[in-house]
Amino acid sequence: MGSDGSFQRQQSVFRSFVEDDPNAEFPAESGRYHLYVSLACPWASRVVIVRALKGLEQAIGMTVVDPVRDEKGWRFREQAPDTVNGFEYLSEAYLACDPAFSDRVTVPVLWDTRQGLIVNNESSEIMRMLELEFDRFAERPEVDLLPDAKRSQIDELNSWIYPLINNGVYAAGFAATQEAYDRAVRSLFDALDRADALLAESRFLCGPEPTEADWRLFVTLVRFDAAYVGHFKCNIRRIADYPNLSGYLRDCYQWPGIADTVDIDQIKRHYYMTHPEINPTRIVPDGPELDLTSDPGRSPAGA
Repeated sequence: MGSDGSFQRQQSVFRSFVEDDPNAEFPAESGRYHLYVSLACPWASRVVIVRALKGLEQAIGMTVVDPVRDEKGWRFREQAPDTVNGFEYLSEAYLACDPAFSDRVTVPVLWDTRQGLIVNNESSEIMRMLELEFDRFAERPEVDLLPDAKRSQIDELNSWIYPLINNGVYAAGFAATQEAYDRAVRSLFDALDRADALLAESRFLCGPEPTEADWRLFVTLVRFDAAYVGHFKCNIRRIADYPNLSGYLRDCYQWPGIADTVDIDQIKRHYYMTHPEINPTRIVPDGPELDLTSDPGRSPAGA
């Protein structure tokens, strides 16, 4: 927390890379790496989406933790135990790599089963690894989320979508002063307005096909009306109120393979039950009713 009451995000500390190079420290191999994720967490969900879109389910294993994070952190569930290491809590993976680790345990985690250590816990970097380094093992290597011709455009979109929207909901929700909240929520909705205006001209952010930038935005949008409007006080407008973002959200949700990566129940239980400083009763609301399956009303051609 900043001295002015503003939210400060913890930096990821494990930052090694898997490369499609047999001589690399962490060479891309099928069956060697395992993901620890939460379907409730937007940062983990964007990695889950890339794994699904590229068809890497057989090449990279995955275990989903319990959506309700308690004082010990992310816990493995009886119905989805950690079959790789037998850990009860994800914190055990962090401590196995660094016995002095004392920061908050986060997801996603990319684990090397051969060396028994965390390769990386930064979602944006894990996304890029799955997008670029595992095509030899992907069922759909033709899926290109980072076309060379659009790389600079994608990077520019990410440069403001991450701080103002992805992280912006947290900046509003965890603000400790009225002034910090006011700044964060206004910046958030200015950025949402900007995204809505862009989507008036194009089916997806960079044209007729979704790219990495779309899935980075989607994971926040799909949680917005269900959790951020109420829990994080991001209530100037709902996504459902936006003329373009609303249909765009449905369009993304209905893209093949995406709906299976979204669990609204886990999302709501995570947010409303994990942050007692925001919701001390831990009561999870029944609503809202969400429309993710009706016709998006978006042009199939785009711009």
